[in-house]
Amino acid sequence: MKTIFQKIIDREISADILYEDDDMICIRDKFPQAKVHVLLISKKRIPSIFDMEEEDYALLMKMFRKIKDLVQQLNIVENYRIVINRGRHAGQTIFHFHIHLLGGERLHENRMTH
Repeated sequence: MKTIFQKIIDREISADILYEDDDMICIRDKFPQAKVHVLLISKKRIPSIFDMEEEDYALLMKMFRKIKDLVQQLNIVENYRIVINRGRHAGQTIFHFHIHLLGGERLHENRMTH
């Protein structure tokens, strides 16, 4: 069964796409928990960071490099949070690897889900 992220990647569901290449897609979260809330989503179906294999670590680093571009593009260089949830009790609700980028306002501790 496809995750909502796979449906976005496959263009079955629309999204506000900020960036896309062969390895990832970066979209604005439809239910933002901060003024700026971007999701960097792996195109490879990896359930969580724990499930990454050796060959996936290059993708992880590529995603972190893209964060640097996005914070500049979105003008949140001075204040942002990067979140990776792993497991239901940590707030993960979509089991397809993604990174949250939050910023644009003062962030509180409880703003970490998906």
